[in-house]
Amino acid sequence: MKSFGYLLTALALGGSLPLSAQGVNELVIQTNKPGAAIPSTLYGHFFEDINFGADGGLYAELIKNRSFEFAQPLMGWEAFGHITVKDDGPFERCPHYVRMEYPGHDEKRTGLENGGFFGIGLKKDATYRFSVWARGEGQKIRVQLIDKYTHGSSQVIATQDVKLDQADWKKYEVTFTSPVTIEKAHLRIFLKSKGTVDLEHISLFPTDTWKGRENGLRKDLVQALVDTKPGIFRFPGGCIVEGTDLATRYNWKNSVGPVENRPTNENRWHYTFEHHFFPDYFQSYGMGFFELFQLAEDMGAEPLPIVNCGLSCQYQNHDEKAHVPVDQLDGYIQDALDLIEFANGEVTTTWGKLRADMGHPEPFHLKYIGVGNEQWGPEYPARLEQFVTAIRKAHPGVKIVGSSGPNSEGKDFDYLWPEMKRLKVDLVDEHFYRPETWFLQSGNRYDNYDRKGPKVFAGEYACHGKGKGWNHFEAALLEAAFLTGVERNADVVEMATYAPLLAHVDGWQWRPDLIWFDNLRSVRSCSWYVQSLYGHNKGTRVLPLTMDKKAVAGNEGQNGLFASAVWDEPSQSYIVKVVNTSAEAQPLVLTFQGLKKNVTLAEGTVTTFHSDNLDAENTLDAPFSIVPQEAAIQAEGGVLTTEIGEKTFAIYKFVKK
Repeated sequence: MKSFGYLLTALALGGSLPLSAQGVNELVIQTNKPGAAIPSTLYGHFFEDINFGADGGLYAELIKNRSFEFAQPLMGWEAFGHITVKDDGPFERCPHYVRMEYPGHDEKRTGLENGGFFGIGLKKDATYRFSVWARGEGQKIRVQLIDKYTHGSSQVIATQDVKLDQADWKKYEVTFTSPVTIEKAHLRIFLKSKGTVDLEHISLFPTDTWKGRENGLRKDLVQALVDTKPGIFRFPGGCIVEGTDLATRYNWKNSVGPVENRPTNENRWHYTFEHHFFPDYFQSYGMGFFELFQLAEDMGAEPLPIVNCGLSCQYQNHDEKAHVPVDQLDGYIQDALDLIEFANGEVTTTWGKLRADMGHPEPFHLKYIGVGNEQWGPEYPARLEQFVTAIRKAHPGVKIVGSSGPNSEGKDFDYLWPEMKRLKVDLVDEHFYRPETWFLQSGNRYDNYDRKGPKVFAGEYACHGKGKGWNHFEAALLEAAFLTGVERNADVVEMATYAPLLAHVDGWQWRPDLIWFDNLRSVRSCSWYVQSLYGHNKGTRVLPLTMDKKAVAGNEGQNGLFASAVWDEPSQSYIVKVVNTSAEAQPLVLTFQGLKKNVTLAEGTVTTFHSDNLDAENTLDAPFSIVPQEAAIQAEGGVLTTEIGEKTFAIYKFVKK
């Protein structure tokens, strides 16, 4: 086989064959024919409370079952001495609390202990805010952070005494400074006086939350979301929108208002997988819709809330009686309308006032709402149609997202797309967790979609390697390849989000996931780096890019290459993304056609993402094993002659001079 250099020399001496015919992959970028505007929402995040992604994860609360509202009120707690659970507490929707009584002897102890979510992570010199709603008449409780399984002389890490000086309910707070770093501490509370005290909503937060908010989010996890520059943020799910049954569906109205009065909800995922079984997995709603809207705002992303359409999880409920009858949907439709009012309404409205009372008088400027998660069959459009009618009438400017079901093709998909067109939804949510072969064959997926709409929301996607259920590099590489087709078709695809987003290493039920964490650390997967590279190099307009006048989408004769190109107006840059999925390095020529005579593309940068080991991944112990690398490149006369390595994602960027 002749070398790349030999071929270029032959060409310079007068060879007339196209570069591609000589074994060189020439990608032609038409700089003077800008195509579709790239939506600001094209890349973003989808959040669902799976894998302990909310409580125990993004939500920074360190105490499990802080209000004793789990189905078994003391689940998550170890009680000793004289403890009883009562249900006539100060918060209507969280009525349970514990009563602690003197055990009858000074050498006995009454108290509680909580191990948090797989332990309580503490960092040396960091501060933590303990709070409790309590009532007593001069009694004292002792609050300790402990290392329960220490081999040292004492379990106690830090201790504070709290005097309960009011017979009625009152909130008490103390702050701890941890002298050590420990991943799996516990909280312990002793009654230190004779008499009786009542405790409710026992809470422990790091003071260093995201933006320092008291009911805040875990800082490193939010930073990992922000750092991808997301344009869309879908929440709260996912299957938890549906619930195992309608009684346990996600009800956004229960997730707003004072945090102490938000009722606990069963998590649809806690009983789902026998091999990863977590019966103590509930939703405190502490990170509710207000906090999720606020997070979207912090990230600069458009919020996309999903509401229940009157169907419970169809995987788990096959009887029509498990769903809301079509003629009884008024309450569910009103919930959707009230949600829009909560997000956008004036402070004089009922729900707009609640938003203002929670600290955000300005509207959240909601532009999208999803109705239903991944429902299927005729029962879904029959219900969706009523939502569409009501939302269009009350809020004609809000875009409605429907669903094409749980699969990327097949009977349900083929039935639902025409139904979504009939109902005139604005976007259709497509989900696909697929193996390597699917991603390699789907580079042209959106090339022939109907340009008249609806638009596409690739709402849940991930490459699930066959026999490789972890975040290995090759899966991320194929996701990068697929996204070139998403970007090329930005006139059809308005948004795309990887799923799931977060996973606790001790509490996962589904993998792969974008970001992994334990109680102290987090790691950004290879897939995260792909999302970040696309988010930071999104551009503002699509540029036509072809090889032999065809889109570069891993087609026959294209040597495993996928590619797309964009123009970025703010940085005045041409950005070309190329993914080489083949096992061989590929000679590459980028020809920027249509440049004006006074325009030069001289020095640029190439960012490459590669791993020699395709099965390798980033881990908590080695979080930066596989990261992008940047280098300078040089073009001559609007042409870059280079080589892309095997199994490599590369981004070539030139500022127009």
